[in-house]
Amino acid sequence: MLAEPHGIDLGPLQQRIPEVLKTASGAIEVCPEPIAEDVRRLREGLDTRRDALVLIGRRHLRSNNSWMHNVPALAGGSNTCTLQVHPDDAARLGLQDNAAALVRSRSGQLQVTVEHTEAVPSGVVSLPHGWGHGAQGTRMEVAAADPGVNANVLTDPDVIDPLSGTSVLNGVPVDVLPAP
Repeated sequence: MLAEPHGIDLGPLQQRIPEVLKTASGAIEVCPEPIAEDVRRLREGLDTRRDALVLIGRRHLRSNNSWMHNVPALAGGSNTCTLQVHPDDAARLGLQDNAAALVRSRSGQLQVTVEHTEAVPSGVVSLPHGWGHGAQGTRMEVAAADPGVNANVLTDPDVIDPLSGTSVLNGVPVDVLPAP
């Protein structure tokens, strides 16, 4: 405000939490009952997948949900579409660094270049979000020169998280093997 360039002192802060908090308990519920009840299902899921790999997504700083893939100055460098695999898993599965791998889920499969890294834990593989620019009609010439793969091919449209009601896009069980 021009009339008060240094602001207006409204006095000391006053507590408003009881007034604005609308939970049944009157407390800040950091673990509501539906979430607490779902922990058992999550633990059971971890136990059943101990030997399976799970796929998670990742984002690159210069990628921003793929729309920057068509900007020549931002294409290339470390902004690449690779399957990150922990070195222990890569050795166990015979996956060579910078070689192609076949990634299969219940819903689909794709072929992608492997990147050995300790940035992901053993048992987890990671593909970046927002790639797969090889589709016809996308009008993204720069991005189409290095299209990458669409990780959504591996997600199952029929699997919905029961608590949130949203699609399961991370923690997707996959098999990974050297590409033929």
